Formats: sequence, structure tokens, C-alpha cells
Amino acid sequence: MMGLSHSVFKLAETTRLGRAERDLVTLGIAIAAIMLFVATGGQVLPDVVRALSGHGSGPDRLLANALVLNVALIIFGWRRYRELTLEIGERRKAEQTARRLAEIDPLTGCFNRRSMASVTNALRHDALSAGQSLAFVMVDLDNFKQINDMHGHSTGDKVLNRIADALRDTLPEDAVLARLGGDEFAFVMPYKPDDEEAIDRQIGEIFKLFATPLLIDMVRIDITMSIGIVSESPTVGPDLDTKDAETLMHRADIAMYRAKKQGKNRFVWFEPNMENELRFRNELEAGIRRGLNHAEFVPYYEQQIDLETGRLVGFEMLARWNSPHLGLVKPETFIPIAEEIGVIAELSEQLMVQAFADASEWNPELTISVNISPLQLRDPWFAQKLLRLIVENNFPAHRLEIEITENCLHEDIGAVRTIMTSLKNQGVRVGLDDFGTGYSSLATLKTLPFDRLKIDRSFIAELGTDDVTSTIVDAIVTLGKGLQMPITAEGIENKDILDVLRRMGRIKGQGYFYGRPESAEQVKKRLQMLGLLAANDGRHAAPALPDGGSHPPRAAEA
Repeated sequence: MMGLSHSVFKLAETTRLGRAERDLVTLGIAIAAIMLFVATGGQVLPDVVRALSGHGSGPDRLLANALVLNVALIIFGWRRYRELTLEIGERRKAEQTARRLAEIDPLTGCFNRRSMASVTNALRHDALSAGQSLAFVMVDLDNFKQINDMHGHSTGDKVLNRIADALRDTLPEDAVLARLGGDEFAFVMPYKPDDEEAIDRQIGEIFKLFATPLLIDMVRIDITMSIGIVSESPTVGPDLDTKDAETLMHRADIAMYRAKKQGKNRFVWFEPNMENELRFRNELEAGIRRGLNHAEFVPYYEQQIDLETGRLVGFEMLARWNSPHLGLVKPETFIPIAEEIGVIAELSEQLMVQAFADASEWNPELTISVNISPLQLRDPWFAQKLLRLIVENNFPAHRLEIEITENCLHEDIGAVRTIMTSLKNQGVRVGLDDFGTGYSSLATLKTLPFDRLKIDRSFIAELGTDDVTSTIVDAIVTLGKGLQMPITAEGIENKDILDVLRRMGRIKGQGYFYGRPESAEQVKKRLQMLGLLAANDGRHAAPALPDGGSHPPRAAEA
């Protein structure tokens, strides 16, 4: 639209210059004709009068012809004047149309993004000059794509029109409303500096307005929105000095996305630290992409122990980012961003390839557990991709256990079951991670072919100090026995917790009591000491484990 408007303005400007040159020529001709008419008329008309009264022979033929020509030129000039008047009127209409195309959203009749910047700058100048504060509010409809997908774009357009009309009706007269594009609106509103709650009240009115579903073509459509607000006042501090409308828009946008991140259907005021957080997040995103290209992501390994025998039975692979700028970064910092930007599958594959290579040097009885993102399970080809990695890296499938969280069970259960079945048929085991913290039910455990239940660390940490928690953990262990699913307890921090778990039965455990996650090199040294490298024959004595016992180095399954 902006490109079209620019072309229209450029064409209009070129045409205007060409016509202006022609108009000057026409004006010159008209002036010359009038001057010539006055000169020739002053000579010809007296001769005509004398001839008619019988006192002369009549005007000079040449002068008479010149006079007739003058009259013709004057008539031509008049006609041209009328044409020019009509032409100017049409030109003004065309310019107004072009301006409207450039400044007004054709669907809703609101200002558009291009014009909103200039309107905001003007309103900002007037408000601050008058000692008023100014709020810029960004409004983004939640899940609007679903409305278009379910009901069609025609219905979606009607929804946008209804929303624009409703916002116009509820905003004060001195506010300006714009549709910035898609499902995003914005308005700028002056208010008194001593009435900072005016904006909160206005936002409250907007939420109240859309608390009732819209009825469009006999279809009830629920509307929720995420709103970001930034304000500026004549006494603004340096941290919030905005300088121009673009800065206001940018900061309101940051606040709006914070509202979405916090759960949608809410409003958030901009704070200076948000900009720093966004900048850091953008740097993280760029760093993650760069890190994937430079193999900066490495696996770390946490020991998994048979609590009954004290034997080392395997490791859980945990992701670490060896960033050249940030040092060693833990997964809670970068995994959510990797999921958001769509590189989690690539990241996971890189880590698994490294883990397969590392584990190939271990005792073949040692297993490796790998966490799988819910986003990976949405890929219908996930099982085939994982099995391809296993084959390409010549890794025994029975040594691999993937762990999926209860959040994954929100996805298509049928698709998850298909993936699990494909993997189990090839020997890969599947564990349910963080059991007890999500939404899985006994029916889910019956429906999906899990091989193991992993009790979340939040339960394990309270063992021995909270009777209810101890009862829940004991019930989960009993459930696992009944379903013939081995149990893993994560987050074992001390010997008291270890003793409680040992009394519950045979369980596999992990936690800082056995040591923190280690790099591949550290694990290799540990296994060499335990005689659990692939080249070892397993006849070396194992060192004492944290409970004070000494056990054979043979790997065992819990």
C-alpha cells in the first residue's frame, strides 16, 4: 500500500510540474491577447464607428483581422481557464485519494502504521507543550489466526471492524486510534499528569467491553487481547526519555509481548529493564544460531545409580552451551529460546550425535537418557529421524532412553503413541519425566507404553520432612511396581533422602549427592577409575560411593 501511495504521489508531482509549465504558457498567451486586444481595439473601434456614421472608409483590414484573432484568443483562454478549474478540482480529489490510501487503513478507516507515527509526534508535541502526559497503547488480539482459520477471513475482517468501532466509541475524543496491521491496534491518548490511573481505567473499560463474546454472522466469537502501555510526561526521567513516536511504539510493543508471555488477556506497563531483557534475549537468539554453526553446544552427564546396590547404571544427558561470551550456560536459559525460534530439533540432534560418540567409549551396559522437547514430538517424522541418527552413529538402540514430560501429553495422544511404538519396536525405551507435576492420569499410563516413571525433584526434596509428600512418592513407587514400570528419583541431595528411597524398594536415582553433571572428559576419567570404559574388562575395584559402601564396577539395571 505504501509503495502504491508513493508511486501515486510521484506521478502526481511529475504531472503537476508538466501542467504548471503549460499553464504558464497559456497565461502568457492570455495576457498578450488582452494587451493586443486593448491596442488594436483602440484603433479599430473608432474607425468602425466613423464608417457606420458615414464619415470614414472603415478600419484597416489587417487591424480588423488582428482584433478578431484577439477575440478568438480570449475565448480560448476562457475555455482553458474553465478546463483548468475542473482539472485542479480533479487533481485535488486524486491527491486526497492518494493521501487517504497512504494514511488510512482501508478495512477499518483507522489511521495506519505510517500515519500513526506522524500523528503521534504531533499529538506528543501538543500534549507535552500543554503540560499533559501521553500514553501510547499497543493492543494485539490473542489467537486471532484461529478465528480466520475456523471461520474464514471474511468473518475475521468483520471482527476487526467491530473491534475498531468499539475502540473508537470507548476512547476519549482527544485520543487517536490506528490499526497497525493484521490483528494489531494502537491508540495514543493524552491525560492529566496527576491522574495516572486514567489509563488503567481506560484499559479496564476495554477489557470490560470485550468480556462478552462478539456475535458475527450468528457465530459467537470470544475476544481476548494483550496490551502494552508506555507513558511520557513533561517531567519524565532520563530512563524513559522517548524522543519520538517510533520509540513509544517500540516500547509499547515490548510491554505487549511481555503481556503475551505472562499468559495473554492482560495489560503490562513498560519498564526500562524490559528493553535490556529484550536486548539480552536478542543477543541470546543470535548467539544460539551462531553456536549451532560452531558446535558450541555440548552434552554434560549426570550419574544414575541403582540405589539398592549403589552401582552406576547410566547417565542422563544434559545440554550445556559453551558460549565464548557468556561462559557455560545452563539449559533453562537457552532451551526455551531454541524452542521459540525453531532450532530445538537441530540442537537436540547435535547433542545426541555427540552423546552417542561419548557413550560408545563406555561400558556397553551403561545407558543414556535424553530429554525430548514437546515441540519435537509434534513432528510426525520424529521417530524416523531419531532411528536414523542411531543407525548412522552405530549406537545400540537398547542403550537409549528418551524422556518426555507430562506437558507432551497435551499433544495428539494418538501421534505420541505412534512415535513411542515405533521407537520401542526398535529397542529404544521411553520414560515419563517429572511424573506427578503435570496432567497425566492413570488412563494415560495404561494407554501409552511407557517403560519408566521419573519422579520430579520437587517431591524428592521434601522426603522425610513432609508426610504427605512421602506418602505420594511411596504411592508412585507402588504404582510403578504394579504397572511393572521401573522408577527413577531425581534430585537426591543428601543421605537422609537416599535412606527413605531405599526403604521404598529398588529405585534408580540421581542428584547432587552423587555429583554434579560432568563433561565428557570428566565422565571418561570417572569411568576409567571405575573400570567401566568399553576397553576395560571390568576387573578393577570400584571406589567407595557417597553412602560409604564399596561395590563391584559392573553396570546394572535398576
